Amino acid sequence: MSANIQQQNSSSGTGPLAGFRARFASGDLGLIPVIIALIVIWIVFQSVNGNFLSGRNLSNLILQIAEIGMLGIGETFVLLLGEIDLSIGAVSGVAAAVLVLLSVAGVNPWVCIVASVVSGGLIGLFQGFWVTIIGVPAFIVTLAGSLGYQGILLGMLGNTGTVPISNKTLLNLTSTYVPPWLGWVMVIVVVVLYAGGTFMMQKNRERRQLPAQSTGATLFRSLILVVVSAIVIGVLNTYRGLPVAGFILLVFVVLFAFVTQSTVYGRHIYALGGNKEAARRAGINTRTIKISIFTLAGLMGAIGGIIGASRLGSASPASGGGNLLMDSIAAAVIGGTSLFGGRGSMWNALAGALVIGSVENGMDLLSAPSSTKYIVEGGILLLAVTIDTFTRRRRTQAGR
Repeated sequence: MSANIQQQNSSSGTGPLAGFRARFASGDLGLIPVIIALIVIWIVFQSVNGNFLSGRNLSNLILQIAEIGMLGIGETFVLLLGEIDLSIGAVSGVAAAVLVLLSVAGVNPWVCIVASVVSGGLIGLFQGFWVTIIGVPAFIVTLAGSLGYQGILLGMLGNTGTVPISNKTLLNLTSTYVPPWLGWVMVIVVVVLYAGGTFMMQKNRERRQLPAQSTGATLFRSLILVVVSAIVIGVLNTYRGLPVAGFILLVFVVLFAFVTQSTVYGRHIYALGGNKEAARRAGINTRTIKISIFTLAGLMGAIGGIIGASRLGSASPASGGGNLLMDSIAAAVIGGTSLFGGRGSMWNALAGALVIGSVENGMDLLSAPSSTKYIVEGGILLLAVTIDTFTRRRRTQAGR
């Protein structure tokens, strides 16, 4: 049995490079394009401004992408179904208003956070019901929701305009940092969990006589993770360490990456996004899955709104507006999540948010006008979608 499995794993060569060539030939590029883009972006901005990769600026970059990353996770869930959510930015604004108004009223800060998250979940549940049970396209439901929630936000804040946060617990969500020693502990824990989980998955697939990733490929990826994590934490520790907001974002990425890739629920999400009719005939409760995904998107929108309100120290009629919606969609798509459904991961949202945040941060350091930022971000988004379209054709031709 093991000989057969090894033969399957080495049919196109041995080692991580052979696996990469096989995936590239079939159009399965994964995070490779966005990682290359991120490296190029960082090299360019660092060569122009030597402070770009400093500990202080990387810390600011993480704080900038925390809200976008949270919304990007929610958008990734919806895109995995082949749908889209145009209301997630407005949902974050409503959640921020709930948080701030309850805080001003003297409510316990943790109760404020729970109430804010629940409000986002209820909005997502409502939208999921309307899309799934009523049958109205998600594009229309979430577009109408975006307009309606902006009206709710204005009604909640009334004539008060900007409402500041005075509670230190809420402000500390984005103003505190992980101690340097704890950052190194996190590197060890993340690497051990990744390597251990990957080896367990490999052995499980081998026992079921399924093609599995080679041990060499696992060790190679673990080594890359060690090097990258150590460099990032080392640079951040030259300033004040990893921001707590970044740690929270990383926790959600790891959690939902595990849920989508290692649980039955996650496999049902990909199955539904890949082929709805086939998923239904396989006995998957497609309605429950779809409603739960829109609910999760609402929850992540609310959590992003909480982080955004904490970072700005207030909520205003502009909360959840501006480029936030477009940035969250762009984060998921630029990261590699397919607009056609069934392809992508939570790591795509994190990688895409880093690309968007790096471009905006670098442009700010160069004092570039907003017009230039919009043109560059639009070009990156168009390129990402174009790559997704071509790789989808390659996968179709390869029968994947």
